[in-house]
Amino acid sequence: MEKKTRLLLCEDDHNLGLLLAQYLRAKGFEVEHRIDGEQGLAAYRQGGFDLLLLDIMMPLKDGFTLAREIRKGDAKTPIIFLTAKNMRQDTLAGFESGADDYLTKPFSMEELLLRIQAVLRRSWGTAPAKERQTVFALGKYTFDARKQVLSGPDGDRTLTTKENDLLHLLCEHVNALLERPVALMRVWGDDNYFNGRSMDVYIAKLRKYLAEDADVVIANVHGKGFRLVVPGR
Repeated sequence: MEKKTRLLLCEDDHNLGLLLAQYLRAKGFEVEHRIDGEQGLAAYRQGGFDLLLLDIMMPLKDGFTLAREIRKGDAKTPIIFLTAKNMRQDTLAGFESGADDYLTKPFSMEELLLRIQAVLRRSWGTAPAKERQTVFALGKYTFDARKQVLSGPDGDRTLTTKENDLLHLLCEHVNALLERPVALMRVWGDDNYFNGRSMDVYIAKLRKYLAEDADVVIANVHGKGFRLVVPGR
């Protein structure tokens, strides 16, 4: 029997949570539903989840806090935020805390399903084509896109799926322009405003990760995109 994809749903609205869980189970997922952040963290620690659906405004521990705690030891499990908030700063805070996607209520069940499927595809990926390079020398750093690991003077860092995909694209365009729309469509699947702001957050993160080598720079190309500058490449 094929193993079902396991989802952790943290939603404090009991009726909505039951409705979402019932729908997702009908679509073939195995779903654990919890009604606050503390319960959610306890369930997560039992392990085995393929994706986390986190409401932001939960009692005891909000979704942002829960995501940050999870990301301290887990950079790979995808996180989608479900929230009634739609302020830009809340969206950015969600991505900064480690989210892979962000869905604002009210949303349709079909949209939720499509978002889950898209995030899982990006997370699981497919075997890289043989001709696609996956290991890159970046000055004092080595980046292994297959393992999602950036190694350098400050040790090994496991990257999130989006950090990994974005750095991989930059490496494939090393010393050349990576256009914003191309990066957004390849990594986020949509070049809308919120995804653009999210990408800026991830670019800032990657710059911090590469900060130990002053010669390796992710430069802004005004109005066009980014250029990963690596001397000698």
